[in-house]
Amino acid sequence: MSVLRGKNVLLGITAGIAAYKTASLVRLFIKAGAHVKVIMTPASKDFITPLTLSTLSKNEVLSSFTKEEEKNQVWNSHVELGLWADFMLIAPATANTLSKMATGNSNNFLLATYLSAKCPVFFAPAMDLDMYKHPSTKNSFRTLENYGNIMIPAGTGELASGLTGEGRMAEPEEIIHFIEEVLSEGLPLKNKSILITAGPTYEAIDPVRFIGNHSSGKMGFELAEAAAALGAKVILISGPTHLHVKNEEIELIRVVSTQDMHDAVNASFQHVDVVIAAAAVSDYKPKVVADQKIKKSEDQFSIELTRTQDILAGLGSQKTTQKLIGFALETNNELENAKGKLKRKNLDFIVLNSMQDIGAGFKKDTNKITIVYPDRKIDFQVKPKNEVARDILNEVVKLFDA
Repeated sequence: MSVLRGKNVLLGITAGIAAYKTASLVRLFIKAGAHVKVIMTPASKDFITPLTLSTLSKNEVLSSFTKEEEKNQVWNSHVELGLWADFMLIAPATANTLSKMATGNSNNFLLATYLSAKCPVFFAPAMDLDMYKHPSTKNSFRTLENYGNIMIPAGTGELASGLTGEGRMAEPEEIIHFIEEVLSEGLPLKNKSILITAGPTYEAIDPVRFIGNHSSGKMGFELAEAAAALGAKVILISGPTHLHVKNEEIELIRVVSTQDMHDAVNASFQHVDVVIAAAAVSDYKPKVVADQKIKKSEDQFSIELTRTQDILAGLGSQKTTQKLIGFALETNNELENAKGKLKRKNLDFIVLNSMQDIGAGFKKDTNKITIVYPDRKIDFQVKPKNEVARDILNEVVKLFDA
């Protein structure tokens, strides 16, 4: 998932021709999963309509301190907006607005909100070539950056005046990428690669039937999304499931059998920092797979089974610097069985589920886990699986801090 997912974005628009690009900018923020509120200076409405931006952002566009509601004036609180935002972006940022920001001039609603903002503030300059190069403009840039604001450099290209040069506002895609890079710098799993397995595996009996289990893959998919949100590069290897990833940066590899999953995991294992084995892998498979559908004939029918490859144990035997995390779904002697698996498979920690716990188990949106280390355990309450994923990844982060 993009680091923008769930973020509250306050977009300030000033009176430059590049304001027409803000429609695409809002759409890209929304597509990334962000919540967007827009503030326009009164003059910017000459370049793009508030109706367009309110439709795209699904929020009312603000441009003044008050609004009329049922013959009563209602106060728009610039302070509340400044507190709501995770970050503020002013794009386009004209020379006029930049100068006012640098000097603390607060003669409109956008500037008052900027001065109230407690969050990071990005600004994307947009102006003609000579204005961009003017000493006063350069001084505004330096002053604002000294205040801690973050400048998104303007590009070079054809300008509204017909001249060609520096001063063209960065394209919406470039702005999104720039902000994502800045926000991801402080993420705890930045520059880490994590391989996650999810879902069941199916072992064929014949072309129609298989041996499988009830795993939905929800826990593994939530782990993948949460890991990506923390800055990790994620490879998700999933058995058969109807689920899809929301973050396009997650590499999703779909497999069917335990052998398929074994091959896919081992192809990537030496190149990752962490493996979280959340898949419910089949322990047995038919010794012989029929080429044709087996017809119903006898009253009794038996299938000879043989063990599948133990993917996790194989990884544990060859790991070097990788962190290896497993799952244990138990129905009895839960803690004892989990500790045994932790040791046998050379894991850093194991996530224990018990089928005895209400809220845990297959196909549910919640889970109740205990994280078991060689020397201790941590019990958690029943939580939605996205929160459980964050709890698990918080422990992964600690492995690197140790």
